[in-house]
Amino acid sequence: MHVAVVTGPGAVELRNEPIPRLGPEDVLIEVGTCGLCTMERRLFDGTKPIYPVAPGHEAGGRVIEVGQAVASLPGSPQIGDLVTVDLLTRCGTCRMCRRGRSALCKRPQGGTLSDGTISMGAGLAEVVRVAAAQTYCVGEIPVEHAAMGEPLACVVHSARLSGFRPGDRVAVVGAGYMGRLHLALCRAWGASCAGMVDVDEQRRAEASAAGADWVAGPDGLTGWLGQHDVVFVTAGTPGAVELALDLCDDAGAVVLYGAFAKDVMASVGADRIHHHELSIIGAFSQEPEDWRTAAGLLQSGALAADLDRLVTARYGLADVADALALTVERPVYRVMVGQEAERMSGSSRTSRER
Repeated sequence: MHVAVVTGPGAVELRNEPIPRLGPEDVLIEVGTCGLCTMERRLFDGTKPIYPVAPGHEAGGRVIEVGQAVASLPGSPQIGDLVTVDLLTRCGTCRMCRRGRSALCKRPQGGTLSDGTISMGAGLAEVVRVAAAQTYCVGEIPVEHAAMGEPLACVVHSARLSGFRPGDRVAVVGAGYMGRLHLALCRAWGASCAGMVDVDEQRRAEASAAGADWVAGPDGLTGWLGQHDVVFVTAGTPGAVELALDLCDDAGAVVLYGAFAKDVMASVGADRIHHHELSIIGAFSQEPEDWRTAAGLLQSGALAADLDRLVTARYGLADVADALALTVERPVYRVMVGQEAERMSGSSRTSRER
């Protein structure tokens, strides 16, 4: 089989890799498409210099083989099922895993290919082996929606940690892909008002078209300050934490979802946090509980229109270099790579929104 390996900044190649042998509790997935996220972009542009590496962790596809222990087991994915897959490696035995916080598993993540190349999911491939327990059936939906299971599970995790409840007033700082997923989820779950903050005028317009109740730039928030129960920060920029706190009403929660540069500090008044019972929460990755919710949302179709809007372009696996280059060249939501993505495009690529 072919698997994409990033070998250096701006360099990617397709390598031949033996088809993985299944253990008794594994399933083999024919990858229909795999989304490129910020990690893949950073590997390709050189800001995350880990080489060689086989990336790709937002995959969806169909089961083509199942291990003996899960064959015909009720509830386990079976041959022909369309699935979304959790490619995170959790040890299950460290303190964080035992506390039910496996997103913070203490064991280093990832694995290796047959030649020792580091694997960070290796979903940019023709097939991938996954434990059946980390494979979720999603019914008959577009495969690119199935590939959005991982980022959606991360957003479910974020909302769960926030304490979000139907009727809450929500603001999202950052109208990129993850910000838009936060918007879609909170609207589907009954937010009474959900708005978005972004510096980019076009992204604000696209968020408004996607159902945001209000959009604004960071300097145009006068009417929205102190009006929100939950604020999600999906763009980790200097000043974002302070801005999010300003958007909060009493007892508000700020969720730091987006990654920040290591040297970014925030100035937070301790007495303000105390007297107004504000919360600042970190949200990182996802856990099995979040996957179950995300898979159910995907199968229900409740977010289908929102997910359709977030596909920027589609490429075949043979054109993975062009797909990665696109993520570096201009702002995108999700670029999809795989045989099903190529088939759906009708050629090697299709652009929709930015």
